[in-house]
Amino acid sequence: MRHLRTLCRTTLWALVVTGVSLRTAQAQSPPADGVIEPGSPNVELVSHIQLGQAFSVGDIEIEQDPDRPYVYVSRWLLGGVDVVDISRPENSQIIYRWRIENAELHRGSGGTDGKYFKLNDRYYYVQGLQFQQGGPDADLGAVVLDVTGLPDPEAVSEVGRIRAPDTPGGFHNLFAYKHSDGRVLLFTTVNGSHANIYDMERFLNGEPDYGLIGRLPVPTNPCPGAGMSHTYHDFYIAFDPETGQDKAYAASQPVGAYVFDVTTPEEPELLKSVACVPGVTRDHTFAVTPDHKFGIAEGHLRYSPIRIYDMESASDGSNMISRPIGAWTADWKKHAHNFEMRWPYVFVANYMEGLQVFNMMDPAEPYTVAEFDTYDHPENIAFGGGASFFTEVSNGAFGLDVRNADGLIVVSDFTTGFWAFRMDGFEGWNGNDWGMPNISTVQDWDNGPEGSTRATVF
Repeated sequence: MRHLRTLCRTTLWALVVTGVSLRTAQAQSPPADGVIEPGSPNVELVSHIQLGQAFSVGDIEIEQDPDRPYVYVSRWLLGGVDVVDISRPENSQIIYRWRIENAELHRGSGGTDGKYFKLNDRYYYVQGLQFQQGGPDADLGAVVLDVTGLPDPEAVSEVGRIRAPDTPGGFHNLFAYKHSDGRVLLFTTVNGSHANIYDMERFLNGEPDYGLIGRLPVPTNPCPGAGMSHTYHDFYIAFDPETGQDKAYAASQPVGAYVFDVTTPEEPELLKSVACVPGVTRDHTFAVTPDHKFGIAEGHLRYSPIRIYDMESASDGSNMISRPIGAWTADWKKHAHNFEMRWPYVFVANYMEGLQVFNMMDPAEPYTVAEFDTYDHPENIAFGGGASFFTEVSNGAFGLDVRNADGLIVVSDFTTGFWAFRMDGFEGWNGNDWGMPNISTVQDWDNGPEGSTRATVF
């Protein structure tokens, strides 16, 4: 009960903070013809592909080069990935499928998250996999495919698999990063108190331990009575041009988000913690603005808003941040899942509320600017049967990505499949256009972070 009272107080505070956007939504009159539109007028539906079985759609990844118009949709339960050709976005087509062999014998989530990277003029896709003990491949974390030859499906080949026998249970999330020293690194969650860091050139060369070069430890949770933060769920890696550091922002479970200096990835150094936040009992996803000044965190619990933190607000020399400065929610009765930051916009896969976009130009008062409901099924059909505080509203928009070159938005819905959208006035993104470093989840695989990260001064 104490937990619920705290959470309710936090939710009420979030509603006050986001009052502008909620009041705006409530003030909208119903359409004169009585037809309820699925989205705001500034969102254009470009294409939609139903992908079948409910809860079989995982995260989504779009290649950034318009000359490589490919989107990768992870397949939960099925243990694989679908590749969608968006060369004509209005007529998107599945051109390739990969599935784990003997899928019916495997237990677990299957294909959860995937990332692509470029190395030595070839393109690769890494599909994260999670299989439980009691079936095959409990130690399998990912499969790596050479996708250079797309759109020809016959040209796709498997180049290797990454296994983690000391932490069976697979990789739930991945982040592919072009390090400032030129290496292509893969950060992976594991079923243990650390994350793994792989050098992908070493992996492709067949070096021992799959190219494992380091581990990102889960720190001891600093909050009194909170217990240990056991595993990482998600992370965001980015170069900080002000300090010259490569930084990892990692969200752990059950609670705590941590900032590491990974300039030397073999020896990560803890810099800051976001912890002991009232009402926060779970940290799921964490990212920062291009200038590294504000953090965005999603807790993945019903009634829990996305919170915004001033990353320079650590007090008392503790390097710990424990109070948000702002919050946003699409519907206080539900919650968000994954998001992408493209300053000043945050694009959110908001489960049963579909695609949501909010503006955080003023981090203390974010407000909704666009939406489209991708989920048209009953709200009592949720992952895990809706049997817990965690799963009871977990269905709908699951993953999301944005192509910076032209602003195309792609969404993966847990149940309704693949979607592509455009938002009026958002025709691409470059941080320099906003007086910011050109930093996001998008990597410059040819040149690395140097140069493109410098902000233009107006």
